[in-house]
Amino acid sequence: MRLDSEHQVDVSRPASLTDIVEDLRTSGRLIHAEAFAPQPANHASLTQPLRHELSNLLPETGLYEHQAEAINLLRQHQSVVVATGTASGKSLCYQIPIAESVVSGVRAGTSLLLYPTKALAQDQLRSFTQLAVPGLTATTYDGDTDRSARTWARTNANVVLTNPEMLHYGIIPYHQKWATFLKRLDYVVIDELHVLRGIFGTNMAHVLRRLRRICDLYGSDPTFVFTSATIGKPERLAAELCGKPVIPVTNDGSPRAARHIALVQPALIDKEKGLHQSPATETIKIVADLVASGRRVIAFCASRSLTERVAAGVARSLPPELSDCVRPYRSGYLAEERRQIEAEVLAGKVRAIIATSALELGVDIGGLDATVLCGFPSTIASFWQQVGRAGRGDDESLAVLVAGDDQLDQWFVHHPKDLFERPPEPAVINVDNPNILDPHLGCAAYEQPLLPADAHLWDGLDDGIRRMVLADELRIRPDRRGIPRAVWGGRGVPFSGIGLRSTSGGQVRIVDQNENLIGTVELARAANIVHTGAIYLHRGQPWKITELDLHTRTAYAAKDDGKTWTQAKSTISIRVDDPGVNKPVGTALLHRGIVTVTTQIAGYQVKESASRRVLHTIDLDLPPNELTTTAIWYEWQHEAVDSAGIREFNLPGALHAAEHAAIGILPLFAICDRWDVGGVSIAAADQSGLPTVFIYDGYPGGAGIADLAYEAADRHLAATVDVLEQCGCLSGCPSCVQSPKCGNGNEPLDKAAALALLQTTLGVDEPF
Repeated sequence: MRLDSEHQVDVSRPASLTDIVEDLRTSGRLIHAEAFAPQPANHASLTQPLRHELSNLLPETGLYEHQAEAINLLRQHQSVVVATGTASGKSLCYQIPIAESVVSGVRAGTSLLLYPTKALAQDQLRSFTQLAVPGLTATTYDGDTDRSARTWARTNANVVLTNPEMLHYGIIPYHQKWATFLKRLDYVVIDELHVLRGIFGTNMAHVLRRLRRICDLYGSDPTFVFTSATIGKPERLAAELCGKPVIPVTNDGSPRAARHIALVQPALIDKEKGLHQSPATETIKIVADLVASGRRVIAFCASRSLTERVAAGVARSLPPELSDCVRPYRSGYLAEERRQIEAEVLAGKVRAIIATSALELGVDIGGLDATVLCGFPSTIASFWQQVGRAGRGDDESLAVLVAGDDQLDQWFVHHPKDLFERPPEPAVINVDNPNILDPHLGCAAYEQPLLPADAHLWDGLDDGIRRMVLADELRIRPDRRGIPRAVWGGRGVPFSGIGLRSTSGGQVRIVDQNENLIGTVELARAANIVHTGAIYLHRGQPWKITELDLHTRTAYAAKDDGKTWTQAKSTISIRVDDPGVNKPVGTALLHRGIVTVTTQIAGYQVKESASRRVLHTIDLDLPPNELTTTAIWYEWQHEAVDSAGIREFNLPGALHAAEHAAIGILPLFAICDRWDVGGVSIAAADQSGLPTVFIYDGYPGGAGIADLAYEAADRHLAATVDVLEQCGCLSGCPSCVQSPKCGNGNEPLDKAAALALLQTTLGVDEPF
């Protein structure tokens, strides 16, 4: 730590990043370092030059190769997805065509730009304003826009920057007010494509189809532009979202500054149990060292509570004059809190920001030297996105991945080259999920009666209409020519009941005893996170939930001393509704079908914060939650289990351990998070009487994850075996078979028996 005589950080002479890496190496914490040399830019030209009044939009050094390719395709009205690295200039790929749309022709064309966060939209508004294109009038249109500004936007703006929710709730249902704008709509931009996966992506696919349908009503057929971090098969996801062919632009021509990436394994503190020092503790130390050495840093954490704990730990680790330069940033904060933090970061007041993935996206927060990842962020796409948040421009950067205890982190500890060379995973959505399709058909019918011709937008249109008619939410009314039309017949407005980013059906408010709003949590997670007695962290302050009222969707909280924390315990059962399809995987039979999962939060453990010791367990009486979804499940004949040397008393632990290990490594094969899926292991399943392991989508109707798991089953099971073989613990640990979300407290678990079962299933080893 280099301080001057006044005990202030000498930020004019920050420590060398290579020296920081060497410090990690000499301390024994570094397990792998990768150095990326700077790369020069590759430039290309447009097939047709820009109009004279737009020539100033071209960078002095010219367009990068991917920028020119995207613009040339968009000029031909070809929808594209630009999937290149962070800070590669993706915005210019659509800004130039949009500017041409405004200045070319008798009437200025319009463009609609969708960003997953308000902060991103505000950031891009500043960028459009700086272009200073004659006649281009850009504005944001979101929940923070007041009534008079909304009226002005509809009347005057030709470039509107908004978010998916506002398009769904505030634009398409009121399309008559937007008639002129929609009639001239040339481009629809969807930024950060890679976040549109699972339920969020599936909802967005239907919103975009509804938008296309209304555009057709007004005589327009917009071209779509998607931008994305590097993901597998981006054109497939983009095409599923908009329902049109999309051309990929993936040859990144932007220059790259030198970058160092360090993989750090926290110290082993219990070899028998395989326990390492907390990755949070290691992250706190690294971030504090970086700040004290004059560097600006962003650290990413996987959860709200971890973000709060790490931010508080960094602040405590710094000298008093630096303790106020650290800020946590996560979802659940109020809008004014987020804006204040963003302004402080941009102003340079903050030298360390500890964030969830809320700041993984492309907001330009500038001037960062280093990124610290507290655990692998579930997917390779997110890894590169987070790594790219530092070192924009010509300055070298450092990224430090602090390995967590779970299976995926430890996989990359033992396969570091795989982290840098493995192709990015594909993202998936499930457009056929009736739980999501049907409500959007109700919205579409409310906006304009559904006709047989709309089948080109929805393959399941007829079945969906039939279900909605039987539910008394749609009614069939033939037009004057006898053509059947489906019109909205339900109560109220259909769009108000749809939450695009979840299927929880809304939020639970967390308030203090004076009804002041502290934060929010999804209804589906409320029983787990804010049950009565739970400890909830918000901006470093522990709160104890004194009452959860599910009827009013309110959790009441009182400030707590933080000496304890809580972990919910649950019971779970599963029923097969549709056995679907199956195929052999080694000696096991793998199914993919429909299941119903019943979960009940039965109680919670109170643990001492300092020691993690369980102080006591408290029962809860909460209603069960039913989930009908898609799943895969492995079945073993009794002979196969016997051949693995597993006896009856070993079997539950073997299946449970195999389930945990398989779920933990699943994100290697799909852009998902272990929290997106669930699992159940049963020694004698109801439907077959056979030993069975279920892995299911954690969303009603499924989000497409089970489909990818079914396709990748052989590779997935082999990787699961690898996790169990590579882990050095004796009896099972968080790096192989323990799970942080297990409702049974990780009991029973038998690592050795699980390894024997999976090895003999694949025919790669001797029995147990």
